[in-house]
Parts: sequence; structure tokens; C-alpha cells
Amino acid sequence: MTLDVNKEPGPLRIASDGASETQRTLHAKFLPYLRQIFEAHAGPKHKWTASQAQAFVRDVQDGDDSTPAAAALLGLPDVGLDDFLAYMASADSAMTRPWSTCDLSWPLASYFISSSHNTYLTGNQLSSESNTRAYTNVLLRGCRCIEVDVWDGTDSESESSATSSSGGDVGGTRRSGRQGTRTTRTTRKSKLGTLKEKLPGFLASILDKTSLGKKIAERGGAAPTTGQREPAPASRAEEPSQESESEPEVCMTEPRVLHGYTLTKDVAFRDVCQAIRESAFAVTDLPLIVSLEVHCSPHQQVMMVNIMEEAWHGLLVAGPESRPDSLPSPDELRGKILIKVKHVPPGVPAAEPDSGDDDDSGDDDDAAAAKGAKQQKPSKIIAELSRLGVYTQAVSFKAWTQPEAQMPTHIFSLAEKKFLEHHERRVPDLFEHNKHYLMRVYPSGLRIRSSNLYPPIFWGAGAQVVALNWQQTDEGMMLNEGMFAGTGGYVLKPEGYRPHVRSKPAPAPIGRKTLSLTITFLAAQSIPLPQSDTSAQRFHPYIKTEVHADGSNHLSPVNDGLGHAGEYKARTRTHHGRDVDLGGEKVVFDAIDGLVEELTFVRFTVRDDEIGRDDLAAWACVRLDRLGQGYRFIHLLDATGAVTEGAVLVKVDKTLA
Repeated sequence: MTLDVNKEPGPLRIASDGASETQRTLHAKFLPYLRQIFEAHAGPKHKWTASQAQAFVRDVQDGDDSTPAAAALLGLPDVGLDDFLAYMASADSAMTRPWSTCDLSWPLASYFISSSHNTYLTGNQLSSESNTRAYTNVLLRGCRCIEVDVWDGTDSESESSATSSSGGDVGGTRRSGRQGTRTTRTTRKSKLGTLKEKLPGFLASILDKTSLGKKIAERGGAAPTTGQREPAPASRAEEPSQESESEPEVCMTEPRVLHGYTLTKDVAFRDVCQAIRESAFAVTDLPLIVSLEVHCSPHQQVMMVNIMEEAWHGLLVAGPESRPDSLPSPDELRGKILIKVKHVPPGVPAAEPDSGDDDDSGDDDDAAAAKGAKQQKPSKIIAELSRLGVYTQAVSFKAWTQPEAQMPTHIFSLAEKKFLEHHERRVPDLFEHNKHYLMRVYPSGLRIRSSNLYPPIFWGAGAQVVALNWQQTDEGMMLNEGMFAGTGGYVLKPEGYRPHVRSKPAPAPIGRKTLSLTITFLAAQSIPLPQSDTSAQRFHPYIKTEVHADGSNHLSPVNDGLGHAGEYKARTRTHHGRDVDLGGEKVVFDAIDGLVEELTFVRFTVRDDEIGRDDLAAWACVRLDRLGQGYRFIHLLDATGAVTEGAVLVKVDKTLA
């Protein structure tokens, strides 16, 4: 790249700081600042010597001088402005330092794993669609643990009842006039009523008070989906369509994927498995965990096993000849799919499944269950399916002392509220368990809009699999991006969070540091507009910076899982338009102590300053240990998490002691 300093340069291309190093356009808005930076370090001939270039890379940027971009710069006898601009247009200048592959030879429980909750959903928890694209989406974004809720299949007549009830056709005859209007109105009301009947009382009362409940009442939705659908209209049942007659019976009765007891639409389990195969290792070959929540009869579970073995042939992890005494490493499981499914001890008979949630949910955590009956109850999971859970055997949590808690291959699943209760009352037990064994945490059932829990608190207590609703771009998903961007979905836990392993150095205590951070904002370009806006003339952006330090102290109170909101945050003044001269504004965070670098995050949000709620326009998030120093570009994602051309030039001064 060459740029003539005497004329307006063409667009630069700059690498992203996330999982993809896609090049993005950077226009001339930044040139005055970049020229000023160059001149501040140049000699009288407006050139850099090799030693001046090396001092900039090492001392100002605290950069790696072995990267291709740095090597090209440092290999020049003298450096001009064009050469400097080429370096600044490389990935070396991104706010997030490039990911250096972590040691992948530790046991599986020694890693944080990028995870999804109710992966099949495309929107809210009550009335959104389920489809295979949701799986493709999260897998291409680096997710390494996905969830599949499986229910018994139904025949084609029942499948068509959802579309007929919402589309206005019954038996091929379209309703019209007052009768149709009256019927539609009745259907909408009945669907909301049916949904409320299916929900627990406390959720139904909450639904009444939300705008989501009003939307369902206004728009109607799919037929309620439970273990079995409501029967089809009589005319459809008596006169099945020619299309349904031509379908092979195996397709009509295979298991399906959906969110039970809601209005969400289903998708075929076979289609989900095929979509997973196609994208499982498109981005990384690190192992993929498929978390099954099974609501199927034994017969349908046999179908599940057959479908998975067919769709994932050659990818399913093989069990060892004897019971394993430790978990394998991600490195040993490359290119493999691990099934997380309920553990069934040998000799336990199968029983028909009930209609409730999967046993491994851990929602109840009954004290009585910890005492338990001495007789083993029949399992709702057949042995053939349970055997697929080789290294991720789901066990219902009852007590930290239950025998299964010592199985190397067990995994507990806790809802966020239950986890936080243990965080308050039994945090040493919680933390010690998570040093050695796997734990999955998932959002509360009250989050009907698919909002997310606050993940640093759960990572800080050692939970490996913190499952999030990826269809929602909120604070939780932003922090998840900060943790896992570009990593392949596996991040080694910090010192003090891992077990003693004979082949590894002796365990070290948790390393804590004090942070002083100053960020100087220079200029921004191509800031995306909020989703609801179309005019840059009415756009008044400001940039808020937050330091999320909550995950650093696993012994501290957790404020109901919300984090210490507002403790470390600052913002710029309000500006105008999408291309902004920020004028060197500074935000300062002084002497924040007790931090674990790997569990601390710096988050930037760009919002539109307006009356009422300030809409989100763009954002970026970085883990503290990956926050580059010196002159950096913050690459902005839009409100949906999509890559944009937006960028902010800043100077980062970071001191850790």
C-alpha cells in the first residue's frame, strides 16, 4: 500500500478484531491523526529510522515485532508515512490483540467453552420459530456447545394444523367476511389462553404484563407445542392431502425439536442433525458438545440414536474400553462431537418420559432429593442413548456429596438462580467442583424475551459452559464475544482455576492485579445507525466505556447475578453524525484493584443521545489481557452483532501492577 501525503488518500483496509480477519475499509477521516502520530516520532526528514520504527512497535504499541506487518515495517532502512499507514491498516493495530493459541492439552474442565441455550430458537422463548439456520449461525460464530430439545414426532395432519389455523384455510376453503374476522379474533385469544394454561402460574402472570403477551394476543401464533400437538381440524383429518399420503411414514413420525409448552414452531430432529454436521467444524476443529434435552418415548429415542449415528458417522466420540478416570483434553478430541445426555447407571430399566423438563436441569435442587430413595428409579432415558454420553454424562444435581459428583465424566446443569444461591451459600464447594468437573449454567425461565444472564460472575466461579441466548445481542452476548472472539470457542482458565495435573507445573494461586486505564478518543467513522433510525442528520452518538470486573472475585456478593452495574463506567460528550472528530476526549479508570486479567472486560457501546431511552447503535468488547496498548482501532459491530465499516481511533494507556 502506498499513500501520497500531498493528496487525499484512497480508502485503507483494516482487519477486524473478532473471529474473522476480514479486511474493512478505512477512509481519510483518520489521516490528520495518523499523520500527527507519525510526525511525533519522526526525524527532521519526516522519516523513521529502523530503530525509531522498532521503538514505536515495541514501546508505544507494546506490539509483537514478529508479525508479518511488523516485520515488513522493521525490515525497511527508513520508514515513510505510507509505510506507517500500511502498518496501521494491518491487524496489528486492532484494539483486540490477535489470539495466541492457548495450551489445549489440559483436561476439558479446565476451559471456558462458548455455549448456546435453546439454540434452535430464532427469537423469544414463547412464540418464535425453530429452524436449522439457528444452528448454522452459532456454529459459524464459534459456538462449541449447542442445545437440542427433542420431542416425539407427529403425523402430517397435526403438522399442518399450525399453518391452517394461522393461515385462514380449513379443508382448502378460505373464510371471509365477518365470520373470518370473528374466527381470527377468537383464535388469537384462545392461543394466548392456551399458552397461559401450559405455563407455570408465575410465568403466566408475568406474560399478562408484558408487551410480548399483547403481541401474541394481537397476532396469534402457531398451535401450542407440547409433547403432542392438538389434533387437526376434522375436515383435514378425514381428507388427507395427496402430499401427505406420498410422504414416507418414517418422516412423519421421527422426533422433532422445539421449546415445549409454548407457541414456538418445531423443526425435524433429522434436519437439525444434518445442519450440525455441515457446520460443526467449518470454523474450528475443536470438539463440539451437543446438549440433549430428551422428552421422547423409548421408541423415539431409538430413532434419535439411529439418526445421530447416521448423520454424524465418523464424528461421534468413541468411548474407552474401561471407565475413564479423567477427562480428555480438547486437543485429543479434535474433530469430534460429544453428546451430553442423562447418565443411566448400568442395570436401571427405562420408563416412559414424563412431560416435564429434563432431569438434569437442576432447577429444584430439593434437599429431599439429596437424601433420596435408596432404590433406583426407572430412567426416562434408554441405555442405547445414554451410552452416547461418553465424557459428558448429565447428572441431576442433588448435593455436592452425592456419589456421582466424583465421576470424572459427570456434568451438572444449574439454572442461574440455583447457581447464584450456591454462590452465596456454598461458594467454596462450587468453585472446587468446577476446578475438576464440568458444569453448565443456563438462563432463568423468566427470561421469556431471550435476555441473558451476566456471564462474568459464572465464569468467575469456574463454570465452563455458560449457555446464552445467541439470538439476543445484549450485555451478556457482548461479554461472551469479548471472552471468545477468535479463539475457536475454548479458552484456558486462569491460574488458580485449574486442577493439579501430574504432567503440568504445580498449581499457582490466582493472580490479581491493579489496573489504571486511560483511553483517549481521537476520531470515529461510519458509525452504524440504531436499528430504528435511517437519518444520520438526527444521529447524536456518544461512546460509553465500562470495565467489567465482577468475575475477578469469586467470593464476592453477586447482586442477584446482575454485576456491579455502573461501578466503573464513563462516557464521552455527545457528537453529531456518523463520522466524528472526537477531539482527544479521555476516559480514566484509576487503580481498580483485585483484578484477574482473563476475567475482566472493557466494553464500548455507542448510543444515540435522545429523549427517553438511548438506542444502541454499535459496540465492541475485549478481554483485558487482549486489550492492545498505544494507537488502536476499535472495530464496531452493529446492534445485531454484525460486522460493520465502523471504527474508532483511540490511544490506550494501560498499567497493571
